[in-house]
Amino acid sequence: MGRLAFIAMTQEQFPNSELFDKIVNLSKRRGIVYPSAEIYGGFRSTYDYGPVGVLMLRNVKDAWWRSMVQLRHDVVGLDASILGPPAVWEASGHLSNFSDPLVDCKECGARHREDKLEDPNVCPTCGNTGTFTEARQFNLMFKTQAGPVEDTAAVAYLRPETAQGMFINFANVLYTSRKKPPFGIAQIGKSFRNEITPGNFVFRTREFEQMEMEFFVPPAEASEWYSYWCDKRFNWYVEHGMTEANIRLRPHGDDELSHYSSGTSDVEFLFPWGWDELEGIANRGNFDLTQHMEHSGTKLEFFDQAANERYIPHVIEPAAGATRTMMAFLMDAYHEEQVNDDTRVVLKLHPRLAPFKLAVLPLSKKPELIGPATELYEHLAEHWMCDFDQTQAIGKRYRRQDEIGTPYCVTFDFDSLDDNAVTVRDRDTMEQVRLPIAELQAWLSERLP
Repeated sequence: MGRLAFIAMTQEQFPNSELFDKIVNLSKRRGIVYPSAEIYGGFRSTYDYGPVGVLMLRNVKDAWWRSMVQLRHDVVGLDASILGPPAVWEASGHLSNFSDPLVDCKECGARHREDKLEDPNVCPTCGNTGTFTEARQFNLMFKTQAGPVEDTAAVAYLRPETAQGMFINFANVLYTSRKKPPFGIAQIGKSFRNEITPGNFVFRTREFEQMEMEFFVPPAEASEWYSYWCDKRFNWYVEHGMTEANIRLRPHGDDELSHYSSGTSDVEFLFPWGWDELEGIANRGNFDLTQHMEHSGTKLEFFDQAANERYIPHVIEPAAGATRTMMAFLMDAYHEEQVNDDTRVVLKLHPRLAPFKLAVLPLSKKPELIGPATELYEHLAEHWMCDFDQTQAIGKRYRRQDEIGTPYCVTFDFDSLDDNAVTVRDRDTMEQVRLPIAELQAWLSERLP
């Protein structure tokens, strides 16, 4: 089972209680994540990704897509609708089963998920004992209406996951892509859940992005492919710079498994509050396709001509949260280093995930430097996402780029006008090298994706 054995957490591993506040402050200060609608007092559990954050989030999604779709011949992409009719969610079980146990504290009015309370008799908000109401099930689906008339015929739902769009398009994709099991359908998109207790910054929000893939396999091969995808997905995080000590693959116990799952494992990260889920890999059997067959009356089978048999494929589902994955990479990359008498904050992000791959820094605002430095920026920006920063002293600009994880800074100085060379500074080592401008692109190409 490979990485399925990697589940132990030693007593010596403790979350960094200060890291959470540092990441939240850095995110606001450097334009990574802002509270949504902040000028109106904010809107709980929603966040806006700033000029730096939107680039990093896009890079996380692009890295996932590259690994799951671009580099594979057996996976294709899809972008399904966010809005869906009740019939879809009735078939999937979300209308009847997608709920959490909600309790209210009679003393302070705080609401909590009963299954997340450390002590089911003590309110963590006010500390009172025995003040909870009876638990009641709270459906997490966002309900809306389609069309101008508000009646039962116009009811629609915002999807709570991207998966169902791939299941209900199984026959379409099978026919148009000419694939046959084993093959996958991948999708990145927004999902919505009316969480009772959103929190921990962007980790648990009501609006979020998922990166999911449904891999359809012959029933006899399901166990083998489940193990394959557990290993494959764990290794993806490590390959993109995640510290291996901060990540683990935890198989679900029998009491955690969904009724349709014969095996589920979570890729978990050691967040400041402890181990928590980044991604789930599930062996879902043929539950989803069977449900949609029964409710829609449409055959969702595969005919194996070689074996002369029809079967409903089983599904292996790696499902990751894009926003919480970005947060984990951000926390893992955060470092503080003493440089002389100063503390340097640096995000040691994998170059593929870094918001900017490089920054062009003219040493002075004088026109004789700004002009050619801008030309250099425009040339490099055709190949990589670049920043251009001309304000404050060069040392402060280096620190700003360190804080947002830029791998290389390219300084265009007065000597550049004579020797046609620039100084390139490495983020991690802070070492500097003088390179001819004519050789710069080739030098960077060996080091940047």
